[in-house]
Amino acid sequence: MTECFRYYLRVRYGECDAQKVVFNARYGEYVDLAVTEFLRALGLREVMISGTYDYQVLKQTTEWKASARFDQVLEASVYGKHLGNTSFSLATDFRIAGEDAVIVAVETVYILMDAKTLTKRSLPPDLRATLERGAPGKTIDHAAYR
Repeated sequence: MTECFRYYLRVRYGECDAQKVVFNARYGEYVDLAVTEFLRALGLREVMISGTYDYQVLKQTTEWKASARFDQVLEASVYGKHLGNTSFSLATDFRIAGEDAVIVAVETVYILMDAKTLTKRSLPPDLRATLERGAPGKTIDHAAYR
């Protein structure tokens, strides 16, 4: 696996469904957490939250391959997949921490917006370069796994 940003979180009881696995809708929330930490690791937190940029989800595609259960630690690997004119795609691959197999793969397409007018805007060169570079080797661990 290519070195990329990693985010660790522990599955909480309330995130599981009657089948005792992570409820499918929770992965969208997990992606949001992982992407927020990814942007923070890129140094973009202030620019994206209170600056001139904003972003909105255009489309999110989720592919389930296996289940996660209560109290397991998930490793979310986040990396840039595609950069368009006004959009960018981020991939988030979920694994049970310490295992190689991807259990859930999510691709999220975001539209870059002007924070004041909420209209689409082109990716500026500095933001494009930052997203292309990514955050290889950086890790945020909210599960006390490492």
